Amino acid sequence: MTEIITFGNFKGGVGKTTNATQAAYELSKRGKKTLLLDLDPQANATNIMLKTKVNLTDEIFQFDSSLMSAIQSKDLTKALVNITKNLDLIGSSADFSLFPRVMERQFSKYIDRVTHLNELLKPIAQKYDYVIIDVPPTISLITDAALYASDWCVIVMQTQQQALDGASAFIQYMQKEVIDTYHAPRLDLVGILPVLIQPGAPVDNLTLQNAVEEFGQANILPTSIHQMQRLKRYGVTGITDDSRYDKKVFEVYKQVVNDILSRIEANE
Repeated sequence: MTEIITFGNFKGGVGKTTNATQAAYELSKRGKKTLLLDLDPQANATNIMLKTKVNLTDEIFQFDSSLMSAIQSKDLTKALVNITKNLDLIGSSADFSLFPRVMERQFSKYIDRVTHLNELLKPIAQKYDYVIIDVPPTISLITDAALYASDWCVIVMQTQQQALDGASAFIQYMQKEVIDTYHAPRLDLVGILPVLIQPGAPVDNLTLQNAVEEFGQANILPTSIHQMQRLKRYGVTGITDDSRYDKKVFEVYKQVVNDILSRIEANE
């Protein structure tokens, strides 16, 4: 059975894309067929993965079709690219910002715009063990469509007040709009993944404490992400796998993915 997981927060710059790409990469290393679906028009996840493909295969790739064009032709496979063994990407680009406008022209009812991506994704998703979705940090049709199509959501929360506020708003929106109003058939919260700006600093500790008080300890994933220069480097170089610094990152995300999968298994 395919598990579709969105990584989100309404606050930008919290590490959402970094964690989505790392989770997808870790799952593929475990032999799980994984699809990374980039629904953010900024296309940061796409850029990271295309650079990763160059690192792993020395192959430079250009899409034959953009995600927006693939949606308009009702065939997402046109935007599909293999990154490495067990890992595929449906990449985004700037023209995906037109998605709400295109859906508005195609469907008069908002609910039909929300559910359309789910219908297009169904035949592809069943070929994978996991689909990881990266979304923009906005209240938008794009986020609505991603959450509606998902089984699970991981909220990435950097240890700053704005990220905590964004996480809170995301959970409330997910429940009130996507679950209660749009009747998403499967969506549930996996948990909140803390990203520590400065481990042990008073602000980080206070933000984590406030998160526990607001969401409950059970909703905070046990593994926290600490600031690592290698993670920042991946944004420039793509993911590499040739040094002890890479191995250190992979060990952290091995535990993060263990946490996520344990929560999913416990809730099924």
